[in-house]
Amino acid sequence: MSLRRFLPDPFICALLATVLLASKLPCRGEAAQVFDGLTDAAIALLFFLHGAKLSRSAALAGLTNWRLHITVLISTFVLFPLMGFLLRPLLSPLVTPGLYVGVLFLCTLPSTVQSSIAFTSIARGNVSAAVCAASASSLIGILVTPLLVGVLLEAHGQGGMSWHAVESIVMQLLVPFVAGQATQRWIGGQVQRHKTLVGLVDRGSILLVVYTAFSAAVLEGLWRSTPLSVLGGLVVVDAVLLALVLLTTRYGSRALGFSREDEITIVFCGSKKSLASGIPMARVLFAAPTLGTIVLPLMMFHQIQLMACAVLARRYARKAETSSGQKSVDIAS
Repeated sequence: MSLRRFLPDPFICALLATVLLASKLPCRGEAAQVFDGLTDAAIALLFFLHGAKLSRSAALAGLTNWRLHITVLISTFVLFPLMGFLLRPLLSPLVTPGLYVGVLFLCTLPSTVQSSIAFTSIARGNVSAAVCAASASSLIGILVTPLLVGVLLEAHGQGGMSWHAVESIVMQLLVPFVAGQATQRWIGGQVQRHKTLVGLVDRGSILLVVYTAFSAAVLEGLWRSTPLSVLGGLVVVDAVLLALVLLTTRYGSRALGFSREDEITIVFCGSKKSLASGIPMARVLFAAPTLGTIVLPLMMFHQIQLMACAVLARRYARKAETSSGQKSVDIAS
């Protein structure tokens, strides 16, 4: 039973299967153009549904705890990018230059929503604050992530962000999201009631992006330039970044005087990176031949963060149960 927490979830297995399919049967020519069109439509639909699903009342709940939310945003959009950039001399030799661009992209992404809230709940943290913090991170990331990508890539010597990329972000991500928010009043309930269908669109769009991205990358010689030693180095890079952020958010929140419940929220919301937002954003921001290399660090990080946070959440929960039991004994005595 204890081994199950270390097993990849079904969606990770689907991602790996999609990468294998793209490696063996990459789409090319007219088929690639058809898949590109389907992928663009799926991404627009995905962000429309995200906008329709995000309840404004839920996103605004708990905003009075502004110190917590600012701390989460700083961890997500300041601490992570700084670590990725400052650790470049130490970590970049472990991977290829293209993969480290993917690592920098990973550092700019917003937090997850579902898993951040789920782990906060398991660990007995401040769930209402987690809903607000994760939702705000996801919303702000649509605008902030592309800006950070431009800054980091320019500092990395890769050139800034083009006007075409800005236009694509607005048309493919922001406009559908705003349209979803505008219609949330009328269709939000329907979207919430059909979570399975929304989940299929969510996962389906990501799998489409992964298939087209890795198809183009494989045709450009991705696996010839990425030996197993480099993949092992990428695991180390992702694990180091996650460990440093987990430690910083944990002990930093304590130094700032946050309660145990708020500490848990900061740890889980401030250390996550969203696969659901990241892969579609990569599709908009980067050229097709480089996409496979760009999203590979994020795919690995996603699985590592799930395994590490599952263990950490259970440890927090056990400490809460022990503390609760000790208080009961003290009261009884």
